[in-house]
Amino acid sequence: MTKENQHIIIIGAGFGGIYAAKEILKGGGNHRITLIDLRNYHLFQPLLYQVATAQLSPEDIAYPVREIFKKNKNVTILKERVKSVDPERNCVLVECGELKYDKLIISVGVAPDYFGNESWREYAPPLKTLEDALEIRSRILNVFERAESEALHPCDENPLNLVIIGGGPTGIELSGALAELRKYTLKNEFRKIDAERAKIYLIEAGENILPGFPEQLIKAAEESLRKLDVTILTKTFVTNIEKDRLEIKTAESTKYIESKVVIWAAGVKAKFGENILSRNNKIKIDRKGRVKVNNNLALDGYENVYVIGDFAAFADANKKQLPGTAPVAMQQGIYAAKHILGKAAPEFKYFNKGSLAVIGRNAAVADFGKFRFAGFFAWVLWIFVHIGYLVGFNNRFFVLSKWSVNYFLRKPAARIILTAKTVL
Repeated sequence: MTKENQHIIIIGAGFGGIYAAKEILKGGGNHRITLIDLRNYHLFQPLLYQVATAQLSPEDIAYPVREIFKKNKNVTILKERVKSVDPERNCVLVECGELKYDKLIISVGVAPDYFGNESWREYAPPLKTLEDALEIRSRILNVFERAESEALHPCDENPLNLVIIGGGPTGIELSGALAELRKYTLKNEFRKIDAERAKIYLIEAGENILPGFPEQLIKAAEESLRKLDVTILTKTFVTNIEKDRLEIKTAESTKYIESKVVIWAAGVKAKFGENILSRNNKIKIDRKGRVKVNNNLALDGYENVYVIGDFAAFADANKKQLPGTAPVAMQQGIYAAKHILGKAAPEFKYFNKGSLAVIGRNAAVADFGKFRFAGFFAWVLWIFVHIGYLVGFNNRFFVLSKWSVNYFLRKPAARIILTAKTVL
């Protein structure tokens, strides 16, 4: 097998895997690429919250993997579950058999971390997949529908509370989108209830929301959320979640919030490493289940196996763990591909292009190191960055069109409740 004619297996069709495959194809050679994923589409995770809050439809942020590589005859797509990886024998075991590789790139992402409280998932779903987003969307809309029905009966007015746990970018974006859904979209659509009655709580265990962002942007985000009537609770720990309420604890007291919709955006861990790679004692895994890699993003002792994206434990020059974001996965995917092709720098270095978080209509925060700003311009920049990252021209066109309609009419059309069973 020559260097120009290798079989390269890529596990995961997220940002890291897709960008790695594209870079290998761009680099020439006669490589065979096998791309494996449980789903047949590439998902643009940064916009999942817009599906969950009825602003976009699932097909707007998902793109068929086969469509991406339909012109590349040397790329094989497998919709498969990876059962194990054996770096000693250079093979990947999937449900339908065993695949040999010359080079392997693992880019499988992470899963929600409930910090040992897995029973909470039933009452506080995460937002990591399209299925999660649709479940959350149905729960949110059903709460308003049920409140309308309950208003027909002479009973006490039940609390209409929506709770987001986790004050990072996902929690911020969810809070802002939910507030606008309540304040503008659902306004005047119900006859018995006032949609604005719904209270939105954003709970963060740390000192501030948006940990890692500069103080001036944190304050700008807090101000924007408060204008949308979002209640921010920092230095607040969730100690229990039940069917219709959750328990929270601060330094001063323990309280309860009644809520039928709770969304988990608080933590992640890498389950794939625990279940697959940890069987090999030579491979080091950190406390979050991420695989430790060297400066080339490869495994020590197995230089033909690369681990990238959220699944990789890689620290920058300041010994700080790189965040689990799309730009990190993209850059690592490109680097791993170039390293396979013999065209990479001696070691991977992440170029931080900045951080963005949107809060709502005309409001966002942007951190580009020396340049930090908030408000309308940051919001416009957020739009164009996300449109640029979307895979597929159709996706870009339809998302931009829907955003334009939503901006002027404030009436997103994706307010369909999907459930496994329909009770008549």
